[in-house]
Parts: sequence; structure tokens; C-alpha cells
Amino acid sequence: MIRDTTIGAKLWATAVWAVVGFFIINLFAMIGTVVVSSFGTRWLGTWLPAGWTTRWYSSAWSEFQLGDVLIVSFQVVGLVVLISGLLGVTAAYALARRDFPGKKLVMLLFLLPLLIPPITFGIPLATVLYQTGLAGTFWGVVAANLVPTVPFVILVMIPFIEQIDPKIEAAARVFGANTFKLFLHVLLPLLLPGILASLLLVLVRTIAMFELTFLVAGPTSQTLVVALYYAVFAAGVRAVQSIDAMAVIYMVTTLIWLLVALRFVNPAQIVTRAKQQPAH
Repeated sequence: MIRDTTIGAKLWATAVWAVVGFFIINLFAMIGTVVVSSFGTRWLGTWLPAGWTTRWYSSAWSEFQLGDVLIVSFQVVGLVVLISGLLGVTAAYALARRDFPGKKLVMLLFLLPLLIPPITFGIPLATVLYQTGLAGTFWGVVAANLVPTVPFVILVMIPFIEQIDPKIEAAARVFGANTFKLFLHVLLPLLLPGILASLLLVLVRTIAMFELTFLVAGPTSQTLVVALYYAVFAAGVRAVQSIDAMAVIYMVTTLIWLLVALRFVNPAQIVTRAKQQPAH
């Protein structure tokens, strides 16, 4: 490997690291400000709050009914991940293994929810859900989140499926494997890296999905990110520290989801296994 040691290259590398460092410092500064504020009693014009307390967390928990909100959030995320996996992997297999007229058009339609901003199709989607009576319900929130997540799973899974030689499936059928056994014992072990990668990303995307959930959620079907928005912008006077405490709970919840997912899925191993998987 030949390293460019010219002054221009060094200046460019320095500028890149300076921008990255500035971004990281600002990110940690913003997070740190919210965390410190959530424990502060009074913070006006000083480097640190006048005192420390944890009462804002109990206040936020009771005021914003976070127990119910967290249960709804976990249920929505779990169902979206499960249904996206079932529908997305099945559809991806069909698209990868079958050629038919209009296939490229179908692929384009699947990609549209990923290419355009969620608010663009979210408003007509919410209109349809309100007309069918699903909007404002738990299942309406799940349905809205499935619109971008199922195409995402399809997009991720198609390359994994195309790398598997169809002769392997034909040989399994020759030896008497039915469709269920073929998937369970042959396809699933080969597709597992792609399935885990896509579902991990669906999990992260669903936790942070605000627009679609906001448009269709009702009083009893709000996820944590929507409840946080209402806490900030809803009518009434609320303590800033209480809202910051709720934001910290949201960040910690998201981090726990990621840590649990990464406990079972290693992104580096996923990429390595995907590259090592033979193409035929």
C-alpha cells in the first residue's frame, strides 16, 4: 500500500478528521446536555445545575404514562420485525427465483417507499387507514410501519437468495424434502446472515420511525418517539427537566434494543459471511 505523503493529502486528512471530531464533540455535547438537565434541579446561566435529583424521571413516568407507552412500543417493534421477516423473505425468494412480465416495475414499486420521504406517502396512507377504521389503533400503527420495512427486507434479501445455486434446492427435493423442510434445513442456514441483518435494521428503523406512526397513532397506540413529540409540543406547561428525562429514557430504550440485537447479530460477521457465501 502506497501512502500519499504530499502536503495536500495531509491537509485533506487533517480537514476530514477535524470535521469528524467536530461532529462527535457536538453529538456528545448535545446528549450530555440532555442527560445533565434530566438530573438537574435548576439550571440557569451556569456550567452545571444548582443541584441534582432523580425526581424528574418519576415525574415523567407518571405524567406521560411511559409504562403503557413502552409496552406499546415493544409490541409494535416486535410485530413489525416478525411480519416484515415473514412477508419480506417470502416475497424476496419469489422475486429472486421467478422471471415474469413487469418484474422490473414491481421492483420499482417496492423501492418507492424507500426512495421517497415517509411524509410524502404517509398522508395518503393515513387517509386510507382512517377510511378503513384502522387509524388510531394498534394494528394501524403496525400496518403503517410495514409499508417501508417489508420492501427493505426484500431489497436486502434478494442478493442473498440469488447467491444460492438453485441446483441445491433441486437436489434437496430429489431426496424427498418438501417445501417446509427445504426452507428449514437448506435455505434458512444459508440465508440466516441476510435475515438477521435485515431484521436488525428493521428494528432500528421502526424504533425511530416518527412520521408514519405520528400520522396514524391514537391515544393508546403511541410509540415512545411519538409520545416524546407530544410531550414537547402539546399544549400546557411542562418542566424542561421532565421532558429531558423522557428523552433519556427514549435513548436508553433504543440503546437496549440495539445491544440485545447485537448480542445475537454481529454486523462484521454478517458482512464476512455474506462475502464468503459462494456465488454460482
